[in-house]
Amino acid sequence: MRVVVLADTHAPRFWKGCPPAVARELARADLILHAGDVCTPDVLDELAAFAPVHVVLGNNDGPEVAAWGAPETWELELAGVRVAMIHDSGPKDRRTLRMRRRFPTADLVVFGHSHIPMDVTGDGVRVFNPGSPTDKRRQPDRTLGVLELADGEIVSAGIVRLP
Repeated sequence: MRVVVLADTHAPRFWKGCPPAVARELARADLILHAGDVCTPDVLDELAAFAPVHVVLGNNDGPEVAAWGAPETWELELAGVRVAMIHDSGPKDRRTLRMRRRFPTADLVVFGHSHIPMDVTGDGVRVFNPGSPTDKRRQPDRTLGVLELADGEIVSAGIVRLP
């Protein structure tokens, strides 16, 4: 299963429509995860034209995004991998321990909020932030994440730098 992971698209301020480089990745997705700060539900409609979408609420998301189907947190088994998602995982200190406690059965926790791409394992859990495809803030690149999941394993997890 190929999962494209997005966060912090911040429409319409930064997301004016799906960027071509993002669309190229989405075209090969079996599933899309969005870790919040969508800001407008039309982004989710646009993403859903590529593949099924699961989304969580970010601190900049309002009732319209919640009505689209975004809970505060999300957990599901994908290709045998137990995946959880939350927008804000808190400070970097003790993050993996905090996420292990919050999601005790998760193999992988996807999050956003910081706009800082990362893939870190500790305390028995892997935490993955795709960064932002539209608002890089102080990062060198705009980014998204791609996960390959199969038979209960995270086959690969990568950060894709966007032009």
